[in-house]
Amino acid sequence: MKSQSLSQPVTFKYLDVVASFFVGILIISNIASSAKIVDTGISLFSLPLAFDGGTLLFPLVYILGDVLTEVYGFKTARRVIWTGFAAMILAVLVFFVIGVLPAESLWESLYDENNSNGGGSAAYNFILGGMSYGGIVLASLAAYLVGEFSNAIILSKLKVKMKGRMLWVRTIGSSLIGEGLDTFIFVFIATLTGVFGWELFWSLVVTNYIIKCGIEIIATPFTYWVSGFLKKKEGVDVYDV
Repeated sequence: MKSQSLSQPVTFKYLDVVASFFVGILIISNIASSAKIVDTGISLFSLPLAFDGGTLLFPLVYILGDVLTEVYGFKTARRVIWTGFAAMILAVLVFFVIGVLPAESLWESLYDENNSNGGGSAAYNFILGGMSYGGIVLASLAAYLVGEFSNAIILSKLKVKMKGRMLWVRTIGSSLIGEGLDTFIFVFIATLTGVFGWELFWSLVVTNYIIKCGIEIIATPFTYWVSGFLKKKEGVDVYDV
């Protein structure tokens, strides 16, 4: 396998698969983030640990982002990151339009009979509507861009500096920074705009960060295997010199 810097158009067998999972997991985790806050029942130095629903899945976005940058290079990873951003915008617009469309009366009334908190529209706005307006949208978009690009840039630079050695140091190191920025920005903007209460701020920041980084560290063997598999099958190992 020959290391290279891509200058000519190349057709890859698995890039579309990795990119599709990247975007799909990104959208699903953002829906889950607005759907539920989970209480772990554990405290860290009297700080209750709680996390949003997307925290369990979102680290896979960073793992796949690491794979994209490691195998295909920053230029390709950047394209996929922007594709994910566009997909998030599309999801926001779709959920917004659905939210403002008039609800069918039977559906609204049937749901209301089994839910004392309101009809179907109230349930929709409480969960999926959260992805289409206000602070959760701004928080998600800003945190995603800053975190993902920081992760990809640092990983790309470290690969050149370390001459492709010690992948685990590069993936974990870049993710500690990227995930940290992502988590803080997301929770801060969401809290500032009233999505979360300030009493949950540090609890969400600390718990989300620990879980995200923990999952990424545990998944390091998987990152090694996927990166090695793709480098072998694609015949490419990009250094962004």
